[in-house]
Amino acid sequence: MNMPAAASLRIGLAAAAVLAAAVCAPAMHIERVVSPGGIEAWLVRAPSSPQISFEFAFRGGANQDPVDKAGVASMVAALLDEGAGDIDSRHFRERLEDKAIEISFRAGRDHLSGSLKTLRENSDEAFDLLRLSLTAPRFDLADVERIRSQMLSGLRRETTSPNDIASRRWWATAFAGHPYGRAVKGTLDTVAAITGDDLRTYARRVLARGALKVGVVGDIAPAELAAVLDRVFGSLPAAPALSDIAPTRPKGLGSRIVVDLDVPQAVVIVGGAGIARKDPDFMAAFIVNHILGGGSFSSRLYREVREERGLAYSVYSTLVPLDYASLFMSTTATRKEQAGQTLDVVEQQIKRLAQEGPTEDELGKAKSYLKGSYALRFDTSGNIASQLVAVQFEDLGIDYIARRNDLVDAVTLADVRRIAKRLLDGGLLVTVVGRPQGVEGKGG
Repeated sequence: MNMPAAASLRIGLAAAAVLAAAVCAPAMHIERVVSPGGIEAWLVRAPSSPQISFEFAFRGGANQDPVDKAGVASMVAALLDEGAGDIDSRHFRERLEDKAIEISFRAGRDHLSGSLKTLRENSDEAFDLLRLSLTAPRFDLADVERIRSQMLSGLRRETTSPNDIASRRWWATAFAGHPYGRAVKGTLDTVAAITGDDLRTYARRVLARGALKVGVVGDIAPAELAAVLDRVFGSLPAAPALSDIAPTRPKGLGSRIVVDLDVPQAVVIVGGAGIARKDPDFMAAFIVNHILGGGSFSSRLYREVREERGLAYSVYSTLVPLDYASLFMSTTATRKEQAGQTLDVVEQQIKRLAQEGPTEDELGKAKSYLKGSYALRFDTSGNIASQLVAVQFEDLGIDYIARRNDLVDAVTLADVRRIAKRLLDGGLLVTVVGRPQGVEGKGG
């Protein structure tokens, strides 16, 4: 008796996870594969794996939504696997399930991304279904309305979510008049107005070979992958028809916006200008952010906000390098009675690090953590493939993964002290949602 497809995939996923632990070693070999049609992919071969993982992305995500139709990219992403070619949504789903094939799409601010996971034995069917979803999506009316209903339901829930309200208000203020100021998932009004023609136009403009990056991990030879690339993507337009996006910086720095919402906690978002991913100082900025609040229990924000004062359960900071802007952001949530004190502590720690810079001990611990934890980004074949795509879009070079920890090591104490001031001393835009005590709006 043949093993059910779903059970086979579970075994395949488990094997792929074991495999990932091996291929993420420093000696991981990445091959550049170029198809006869000129489509490039980066490949990590894994002959012992029963699974093939495809990750790919097209430049031009929600930033390509029409001005009055925010949410188009998100709706397209939700519909690309809802029927294609002569296969309606129900039968498309059945064919995926019968062969335990996973195809999914997602829209971000700068990219529309997709992934495919399939057992080696079902790869022909998987590649055909992926090709159809990209080149001949149906956008049938019934499916469009079903997805629209789901999106609107989610947006209604967000109208009472302090986290979502704070985020939307921050982005709308920081990037007023710019595509980054529009909500990736749209609004109740814009999603309601999206038509089938909007979806088809977006797909024609964005899904093109010239805007594509691909990462692949699994049991597939370079020559076979080259043929697959042309088979899946070859009939897409050669070049995208993307709208020009102006580089920008966040506005409203120095402003503090308070949104009234009757909830027990107050959500706080602070953010300002960051450092671009291609900037030579990015790695130093990355280390500075880690020391401030980049996710470890030793960060200054974690220690001062949670451990020393018990003001919040979670507090963190991050760098957000986008295609047309770069950001530094920090987020936390606290009881409304403690909101003023919490915000004061966060701003004080940012100011202190900007003025004094990290200590030598902090730099050493940050380097050790960041080098040791880097392998966690490669814990599955899908994550490895995603990293291959990200490195391509960031134009870091095919040897970046092997060089990355050396780049961390090369950062000096003088570097992080210089970059701390550049990164953290440029002013902050603050949004607070709730009924925070001790927080007053200003500017904005």
